[in-house]
Amino acid sequence: MLHSGVNMLELRVAIGVLFLIFAEYKVLSTQFTLGGMEIWVHRFLQEGAYPFMVPTLRNFVLPHARVLAFLVAYGELAIGLSLLLGIMVRPASACGFVYMLSLLFSSNYPGPHAAFWQYFGASLDHSVLALCFAAFAFANPDEILSVHRWVKPSSRNER
Repeated sequence: MLHSGVNMLELRVAIGVLFLIFAEYKVLSTQFTLGGMEIWVHRFLQEGAYPFMVPTLRNFVLPHARVLAFLVAYGELAIGLSLLLGIMVRPASACGFVYMLSLLFSSNYPGPHAAFWQYFGASLDHSVLALCFAAFAFANPDEILSVHRWVKPSSRNER
């Protein structure tokens, strides 16, 4: 049976790689940062953002879409590198959790007459990642295979 830390390592690395893939086209191409994000936000508004998110999307995100697109692109890159290398995993996970909740509430609204369980079903693409980030934030995901542990010796080894 595997140690739970190894399972957490595998999950951390897998999500880190996933976020590097997300970031790759956004950072290396101008398609998302110079207009693509605006298209997505308009789609969120048309297809179903949670009602409390609509004013934020219209009045804050759209007017600042280009700046926020770069923040999203480089934020995904930072989260991916952090998880992959095991550096500052908790802060990156907290940011990833907030980011996933932002996406969930911007795009996964099942409608005002949906059954309670449909809210969870509609949100699976973002809620699963949000739960992983929450686990990383509260666990010790940087204890195994972390650049931080190789660079900075633990206090136990210094005694």
